[in-house]
Amino acid sequence: MAKLAFLGLGVMGFPMARHLAAKGHALTVYNRSPAKAAAWVAQHGGASAPTPREAAAGAEFVMACVGNDDDLRSVCLGPDGAFAGMEPGAVFVDHTTVSAQVTRELAEVAGAMGFGFVDAPVSGGQAGAENGVLSIMCGGPEAQYAAAEPVMAAYARICRRIGDSGAGQLAKMMNQICIAGLMQGLSEALAFGQKAGLDGAAVVEVISQGAAGSWQMANRHKTMLEDKFDFGFAVDWMRKDLKICLETADQIGAALPATALIDQFYKDVQLMGGGRNDTSSLIRRLR
Repeated sequence: MAKLAFLGLGVMGFPMARHLAAKGHALTVYNRSPAKAAAWVAQHGGASAPTPREAAAGAEFVMACVGNDDDLRSVCLGPDGAFAGMEPGAVFVDHTTVSAQVTRELAEVAGAMGFGFVDAPVSGGQAGAENGVLSIMCGGPEAQYAAAEPVMAAYARICRRIGDSGAGQLAKMMNQICIAGLMQGLSEALAFGQKAGLDGAAVVEVISQGAAGSWQMANRHKTMLEDKFDFGFAVDWMRKDLKICLETADQIGAALPATALIDQFYKDVQLMGGGRNDTSSLIRRLR
């Protein structure tokens, strides 16, 4: 069992930290809104700290799951940042979906200060976090990954090192590119079926067992047909992720024509007032 810090108790971080506590790890948690950290401690024990630095003091591993590049920098750097409290030999594990650029910047700073940095973005959404079955794609030195992997196993279905620093974030970009395309295809198919007068659920029961089947189809078709979207991974966050994908594609010379188009479709959903809806709300444009 390890002494851990967990920074960021949102819809993903809150249950991920819970799984670590359930495994017997000693946790100190930090959240930008102290009330949420207090609520976590009331439910699961451990301790909370008023700053990332104080949360990270003495921790063998510091896990983070925050919002974006700027949020990650804010919890890592500065006099109250986690890096200021970490000890040589400790490992920072970042579960936030951010750019590979900020990952590499922070990994370089961490290395200069004598501790490790593993980028470890996750896939599986809130349900995956709640049930401890996330897919985790990692980047960083092999030894640092090997040290952190048994800790991440508390909430992972699968956890793999993809390559050096930033490789985990690049793999997560591939994940989001796939999801965007799959969600648009599913939205078009369900909307088409409704216009044609078919029973969408009956059709999905058949086609989900064939080559068209996907996680999105199995887990989202019912709520899409019922026009229910007040749950899951928000459109606002998906657009943040797709922005990272498109910017990175420009940097490396990759073409993402469908992803760029679907990003604009998600913008339409935002303009319809659906920024906090699940990504499956893409079908709203087609009705």
